[in-house]
This record gives sequence, C-alpha cells and structure tokens, in this order.
Amino acid sequence: MAAASGDSGCCSLERCVNRLIAAGSPSVRTKSQAEPLYLLSLQRYGRDPDSSLLFPDSVSVSESLFDAMVTEGHCRLRVSLDPSLNRLVHRNQLRCGSALRSVVFSGGGGGDPRTEGRTFHICSLEVDSASGGDAALRALSSVSVTSLPWLGSEPSLLPLRARRSSYLPLWNNHDFTGEVWKDTPPCEHGEDESEDEQQVEDSRPVVSLAALRRHFLNGSRRPRGSLCVRILHKSRLMYYGKAEQSSECPYKAELQVADGSLSVSVVLWNTVCLDWYRCLQPGQVLRLSRYRVKESYGSRSGQDTEPNIEISLNSRNPAAKISIVPKQHISSEWSLPDLPHNFLCGQELPNCPDRDICDVIGVVTFVGRQERIRRKDGQRTDFEEYRWLQLEDGTSEQPITVKLFSTSQTDIQSRIQPMALVVCTRLKLLRKTIGTTTSFEYLTNTLLTQVYCTGTGSHPVMPYRGLRPIRQFLQWLKQVDEASILDRAVMGGYFSYPPISVSLQSFMNNREGDAGLISGREMKLQCDRLHYRERRRFAIQCTITAACYHNREDSGRIRYSDPPSAQLSPRVPRQREGSDIFKTPAKRKLLFTTGTPGSARKRLAPPIPQSSTDVDAENEFSLFDGAMEFLVGEDDDEDEDEAFHIAPTSPMSSHLGIPSVAMETLPRSFCYERRHVQAAAMGMQTNSFHKLLPQRELETFSPASCYTGYFTLTMRALSDGVMLDVLFFPATPGNLHWRPLPVTHDNTWESVLSHGGFSPHAPPPTPVDLIATATQLTNQRLVCILDACALGEDKVELVLNRAFPLRS
Repeated sequence: MAAASGDSGCCSLERCVNRLIAAGSPSVRTKSQAEPLYLLSLQRYGRDPDSSLLFPDSVSVSESLFDAMVTEGHCRLRVSLDPSLNRLVHRNQLRCGSALRSVVFSGGGGGDPRTEGRTFHICSLEVDSASGGDAALRALSSVSVTSLPWLGSEPSLLPLRARRSSYLPLWNNHDFTGEVWKDTPPCEHGEDESEDEQQVEDSRPVVSLAALRRHFLNGSRRPRGSLCVRILHKSRLMYYGKAEQSSECPYKAELQVADGSLSVSVVLWNTVCLDWYRCLQPGQVLRLSRYRVKESYGSRSGQDTEPNIEISLNSRNPAAKISIVPKQHISSEWSLPDLPHNFLCGQELPNCPDRDICDVIGVVTFVGRQERIRRKDGQRTDFEEYRWLQLEDGTSEQPITVKLFSTSQTDIQSRIQPMALVVCTRLKLLRKTIGTTTSFEYLTNTLLTQVYCTGTGSHPVMPYRGLRPIRQFLQWLKQVDEASILDRAVMGGYFSYPPISVSLQSFMNNREGDAGLISGREMKLQCDRLHYRERRRFAIQCTITAACYHNREDSGRIRYSDPPSAQLSPRVPRQREGSDIFKTPAKRKLLFTTGTPGSARKRLAPPIPQSSTDVDAENEFSLFDGAMEFLVGEDDDEDEDEAFHIAPTSPMSSHLGIPSVAMETLPRSFCYERRHVQAAAMGMQTNSFHKLLPQRELETFSPASCYTGYFTLTMRALSDGVMLDVLFFPATPGNLHWRPLPVTHDNTWESVLSHGGFSPHAPPPTPVDLIATATQLTNQRLVCILDACALGEDKVELVLNRAFPLRS
C-alpha cells in the first residue's frame, strides 16, 4: 500500500509515515496517536563500522541491532530500533506480542544501500506492561496478520542498519535463522561457470591428503588436484562478527574430513556457510577443488605434535568448488574410512576417564528449560544457550545426564522431547567428586557435537544403526514399559546439576560460585544486569527471617499481580493443536519406533484407527479444565501454608526475588498429545507472531509428580539489610528429579540446608514438623549459595542451593 499524499482515510500508522515523508528530513520525529501499536516480529543482527555514525550516542550499548515489524491492525511497517531500546529486548520486556504506546518515529536515513526504498526508525517507545506480553494475540485475534498491506513497497529481507547478509537468532550466535540458509546444495554449475570450465574441474586428478600435505610442507602452494574425502565430524557454526569489522557474512564452520591417507580440517568461510552448512552431514563423501591450503590451527598454536594442513573453502579468490559424491560413484581406490564412533552405555560412564569423548543413545525422560550463560570472547560478550537432558538406556539406574548447548541443528534440537530416541555424538565426559567416594558424571558439548532425534528423518541415514551398542539398545527398547517411562517424563523447571559441595570450605576452595562473597546491594545490581534466561550463582551472607511451606495444590495460585493474558491457545483449541506450527497428527503413533515389526512391548494404547470424533473425545478429557482448577483454585486460602516468622520486614527494605514460585520454575508432566505446544510454551521467547502462544499457556500443563511443594525463605543480607525472597526445593528420598546426596545426616534445618535436601537413609520430616523447629534458624548466620535466573521483565528467580552455617 503506497503512502498517500494526504491523511484522509489513512490509519494512524500511515499518518505517522506520511508526516515523515512530507518532512523529508531524517531529523524530524513524529509520535504515534493514543491507540497502541503491536510488535509482530523482532530480528537481531550485528553492528558494522558504520553503526557508530548512525548511532553516535549508543556506540557502547551493545554489539547487536534490532529490526522490528509493527502494526495497529490495518497495515504493517518494518522499522529499526534505536540501540537505547536494546535493554528492553535483553530483559524480554520488549518482545513479540507487546503493546507499544508513545512510539516516536524518525525517517531513519543511512543504513544499508542494498535495502530498497525508504526506511523508518523507532527512536523511543513505552511498553504497555499492563496489557501483558501477549496483548497482540487478543487485539489481533480477528485479523489475518500476514494479509495486512505494507506501508510502501514490501521491505527487503536484509538488515536495515548494517551491511550483514543474514539475521542472527534472537538469543544466541550459534544457530542459523532465515531463508538465506540453504537446505539443498547450490546448482551444479555456478552463474559464472561455463560447461568447459566444469569439465576441466571434473577432469582434475584426485590427490590424496597425504600427498597434498607433503607438497605444502615442501613449499608448493599450488593445489595439485581434486580431493575426495569423507566427512567424519561437523562443527557448529561460529559467528565472528564484530562492530569494527565490515564482513557481510562473518561465519565459519569446520569439517573434520579424511581419505585413506590422512585426516584434516576443512573450514567453510562466509557465504560458503550460507550455501553449504545445512547440506553437509557426517558420512557424506565430497569432491573438493579450488581450495586453499594453509598451515593448520593446531600447528600454528603448537597443539599438534607434527606439522599439518587445513583446507579453506572460500566464496572468492578462488571460489571453492564443492560437490557431494553419490554413493554409487564412490571409488574403492579412494580407501575412504568409515565414520568413527565410541558409543558408551550408562553403566560404562562411571568407569571412563574424565574428559573422555564418547557417543550415547537413549530415551529422553527429562528436557530442561533453556537457559543462558555469559561468556567473554575478547572484548565481546556472547551468550551460550543450553538445557539439561536425561536419557535412559536400560543399563543403569542412574540416567545419562547431558548439558546440551547449541549444535547449530535448530530443526533437530527443537524436536528433542521426552519419549524421543536421541543420539548425541562427540560429547565430553565431566566428573565432579564430593568427599572421597561420591562422584557425579555428566556429558556436555565439544566443538564437533551433533545430535540426532526421532521425528526428524536423521536416524535412518546414519551408519551407526548397525553398531552393536545400538542393536543392544533397540533390543532393550522392545521390552520397555512405555507407560512407566511416560509417567515419569518431565519438562522444564528449575534444575541444578551436578550437586555442589556439602562444606563451605570445599565450595569456596573450588570457586563454585561466579565470585566470592558479595553484598546484598551488589547482588541486586548484578541481578538487574541479567539478560533474559541468563543464570548465575552467587554466595552471600544472610540470616533467615521467615520461612513458609507451600504444598503442591497451593503453588499454582497467582500470588503477585499478573497482567491479563490472551485466551489460552487461541489458534489451538483446548484439546487439539490446530496451528500448523504445533500440528500433531490426529492418529496417535507409537511413542517408540525401532523399525522392528511385531515387537512384543507394553503400550500405552492399542493402535486402532480413530475417527476425528474419537480423537476429540480422547483429547477432550479434563486435562485443560482439571489443570486450570488444579492450578488456580477457587480460593487463596492461607491456612494451607505452614509459616515461621522471626521479625517483620520493613516496607522500605530493598527487595530482590519473587515472593512465590513462577510458572517457569515448576517442572511439568510431559503431555504427549500436546507435546509441540508444551515445548513452545516452555521455550525461549519467540521472535515471530505466528509462533506466539498465550502468556499463561504453560499453566495448562500439570506440575510433575516429582514436585510436592516448596519453601519460601525470606532472607536478610548481613552486609546491608537487603531482603531476598528465595525458593527452596529440598531433595527428597525417592525423588528421581531432585535426588538427595548419598550422605546420611540428621534432617535438622542446618543439615537440610547444607546438604540441599533430606537424608536419603531416613524418612524426611513433614513440612509441619520442620516449620515447627524453624526457631533453630533464629539469628543463625549463613553463607547462602543462590542460583539466580532472569525469567523476563523484572522477574528474577532466586533458588537456594545450599546454606552453610557460619561458626563463631
């Protein structure tokens, strides 16, 4: 919809744009009218050297810039956001679905000349927090957002204020996003390549990696022929963009390849990543020409014992030629190696050396919520996104615990849910020992970690299917009781692993916190700086001034003022997932599919055909109504809580934390029928309106059976009197999610707090009995180990991990 010259008949958003066009100056600003605007999308990208000219007052705010799409319900406008608004995005206060008021626009100017037409800029705005984070769902429920006309011509898909070839994911730098990342190989012949040139390339002789290395070390820098190699391993994407660098596509990725003579690294650079990263997988055979040879990074850094080479594939000077060799064209003369695997079962992990590299397979029983940690990369701060997984393989009573970071496999990682079969390759084993005999193992990423999951089509094409550990696992799978696994399947919530030490001296010696002891004000300052879903651990001296127990039935009740929420699942009826994004087939598939027909197993339900009416009836049992009644209840009866108070707190005291459990804190029972909705509700905030769910959708899923209740502790910082509202989930014998340490103690308050839970060898005291003895806490000075996680907006979750008494 082209902007008109007059304001007659225009919508409010178009009137703002018309005023800017009429002014003809980028310095002119105009403010939106009384009706709100709604944020439909939010896209992030890295600064470039021109950013300091466009935003001279915001040079040090952030490495990122943001573009957005806004509407008032009649038309759409794509805009850039002033960097001064970045903090609102970082805290997830400004997010997709927000209602915006007092929006000040300018004509933009500058930016990337590749973007056609005029661009517009939001200088400032106010987020209408009272309307809730899903205000757009309610306001636009009768509007087809994708059919709304654009103001001006349809905008380019390129970033508006920097010369970058693609957007970044909203919350990390290692995944890819957007249609520019191709999932099929480029055309056989490049645009500038003739058939004669192609025949020349194909006629080049095949040279071995060992011969190439020998020629390079002897001083020859001219490539000697084509390489035919097998991909052994694939790294995740690495984004190296910096504000002072002008590279339009600052990406690289590494492949570990081999032929019959040698194994080397192949590095994909810049736009080669856009064209090939998604297409290349371990096991494929490649023919490479027009490559560069250089000394390997390991040789340059002194890590390699012998000199070695690496292969660079660039988009120019020269433009690399890559082709995937079909299986029938692979020559035995190349002597290509098989994929290396080192599958270990859960029973074998405790006997493996620390930092050993291995592969695992298992049934997922727990998928944690996504969290982030901050890491420094030179002058730049990056956020690493991770979640905890627990797998079972039938060989051990202890689950295989994995701290899984991004592997640049967004399509596969989004499908990792309970009851899925997952293979993780190239994981590193980490071990923590408490005392002299108790150790805890978990696995985490290496640079070359890859994951494969049922439902993504990745298992059938992988050669590990024929390996003995896989066959043994599938044999166990035939006999597994699916109902038993489903009953204990859990998603989301607070989770901490491995356990920390049970003595203050050991904790401080090992520096298990982010820093030493800090004051209450410093901790509040650090928590105010946390970004969305960022997690940190703090140590602080406190006394406990009040303790209260909340049982399971009470914890879903809303104790603090929540903004209104859109009707739950507006595009997803209460019992059926109607959105294409969260579509589940009407017919229930068996949870485990091994490809072996006729296997005798215990199943949740017979695989009988169902009509749509039957499916509605099956899914229409009281999950939704029961969950809402269970979570909200009719009253807010304080008599159900057991409480202990030492002294009233001053209303003027500075407070940190939230006074009751947040919905993101509780682990939830896994609901197979609504698994895609549950995964989306539990995940990070989306950047796109068509993936947006109601703000309180997560509450429609029942808390997991491992959760029976929680304590709220009010603490006073000894240094400055700052008050902390802290949650405590004591580990309990028999609880498979929060497992107590295998250390016997007397279940007094002091022992429970210092061990993080009850003794595993005695019945735990009831909450009533424990609260009755809370006078033991009077004037007790404690060093408290607190896990902090920013849940969005101003909510910071504080969970007590340990509390060590200070001796006089």
